[in-house]
Amino acid sequence: MKYEIIGKTLPAVEIKLNSGESVYNQSGSMAWMSQDIKMDTNTKGGILKGIGRLFAGETLFMNTFTAKKDNQMVAFSSNFPGVIIPIIINPKDNGLIIQKGAFLCAEPSIKLNITLSKKLSAGLFGGEGFILQEVSGTGTIFLEVDGDEIIKELKENETIKIDTGNIVAFDKTVKYEVEVVKGVKNVLFGGEGLFLAKLTGPGKVILQTQNFYDFASDIISLIPENNNNEE
Repeated sequence: MKYEIIGKTLPAVEIKLNSGESVYNQSGSMAWMSQDIKMDTNTKGGILKGIGRLFAGETLFMNTFTAKKDNQMVAFSSNFPGVIIPIIINPKDNGLIIQKGAFLCAEPSIKLNITLSKKLSAGLFGGEGFILQEVSGTGTIFLEVDGDEIIKELKENETIKIDTGNIVAFDKTVKYEVEVVKGVKNVLFGGEGLFLAKLTGPGKVILQTQNFYDFASDIISLIPENNNNEE
């Protein structure tokens, strides 16, 4: 499998496949493909895994694209201005946890499994939901990043506090907790929400500069209300 990431504002990844090679994605992100690419829609692991993906912010069904001839191409585009990052997964590495909405596409040898936060508070109040996704297997996965990609390498016991909407992924060695913002004035007037994620090393953390949920909230607040009620 060969790939090229193209575009700037709304990038896409073009993947070239030889006969028999496949790649899968969450439904809706395929942008264009060659004539000799076969698409198969399925729940990727069964209906229970599909339902689990719904809780993780992904789609119930996945699409698998398989080349029927050599040198075929399929492209997947991002849903929001930002970047697409490829990550090579190796069983010898620490493993990766991704937040909901980060997955774009991957090789069939990559598995996405639902994982529960070790801290109940992280699930109830973390902003990204109780269910995260654990990436396993061997191969390449492509993640969507809203805005720009920022990488932090945390040392042993080094901690960083983050708005949960700015988290893309982190190593399994990183401890994930949620804490309440201190101070009544900070909570009421700080504009940063009630909770922050607390990530403690060692391990790599991938962040994004744009919080899609905050962006969507700003757009919704600008939509005028319909006050033309009939008397």
